[in-house]
Amino acid sequence: MTPEIFTLVAVAALLELDTTYAFQLTFSRGIIAGPLLGLLTGDLLAGLQVGIFTELIFSDVNPLGGILPPSAVVCCAVTLALKAMGVELYFAFFFGVLMAILFSVAEKFMRKKRFKWLVYWEQQILQNPNAINRTVGFSLGSSFLINFILIFLFVLVCGKFMVFLMPLIPLKAHFACRFAYMAVPWIGLATLVPTFGLKFK
Repeated sequence: MTPEIFTLVAVAALLELDTTYAFQLTFSRGIIAGPLLGLLTGDLLAGLQVGIFTELIFSDVNPLGGILPPSAVVCCAVTLALKAMGVELYFAFFFGVLMAILFSVAEKFMRKKRFKWLVYWEQQILQNPNAINRTVGFSLGSSFLINFILIFLFVLVCGKFMVFLMPLIPLKAHFACRFAYMAVPWIGLATLVPTFGLKFK
């Protein structure tokens, strides 16, 4: 794990806070997170491409009710980290999508567990209103740490797996994954057609 990738994971964990916990300045959107993380790996074009593809592939998943969409930040971070490790982008992206989905499952579980802590923190603030800054800081810090650990583990496991797997992948699988990767934006655009009320004639 190079310092470059370590920094990427740390920045991704920070950007993930933008989803609900803090800021909410849309830095966690794929179209923004991708290029930002791409700058860290020295490949802005790959970051921009991954950001756009991530934005499109998850465009029809809305965070309504109990639905927690896959994390665009995690998708971009894992994809670009794997690419920095030498994995082809068309393989790395699908691992990124898978890890984004797994992260949303883990996030849903953590939110349920965090609810008990929220009740405790609320009681602490009611007893001592001056503790609000410390409580909020601790909450954000713990969320950042959990994000960092999960993203770090995703990158580490996927990286080691792909290093082992890459020499075994046949040429036809490369072609198939490359084709599937290039189909991603078209699939994403197709999901937007009903959203904008467009109809094919």
